[in-house]
Amino acid sequence: MKRKQNVLIVAALIIIIIAVVLIKSSINQTGKKSESQLTIEDSKTNLQDQSTKKLPLLIDLGRGTCKACKMMLPILEELKEEYKGRAIIKIIDIRYEPEQARFYKIRLIPTQIFFDANGKEVYRHEGFMDKLTIKKKLQEMGVK
Repeated sequence: MKRKQNVLIVAALIIIIIAVVLIKSSINQTGKKSESQLTIEDSKTNLQDQSTKKLPLLIDLGRGTCKACKMMLPILEELKEEYKGRAIIKIIDIRYEPEQARFYKIRLIPTQIFFDANGKEVYRHEGFMDKLTIKKKLQEMGVK
């Protein structure tokens, strides 16, 4: 009986250690969340920051395992640099933040949501979106 209790205690300790390791591994080495680990509060803050900066915002929600999402990642990274100071481009991986999918009412990935400088959603697209189409949409929104 006592041996059985010891085995259960050891098993419980192993489970706790694994849980702690998984939690710690979800936070990067600096202790900050990676961009793909945004929370709903972060999203609200991003929208508030965006409207304070008065810049258009593009949020792309997808998963790093989705083929179209993988194809879009380098495009979005390029655009993020290209439009620095003129538009905000955020990439959210819903594997790590499934609440984001609910918050933005995502039905299909990837989904791109465009917000004007006041934080109002002006356009939503589901599926792969090429660089030229994104640039055209940003231009329609007044981004030069």
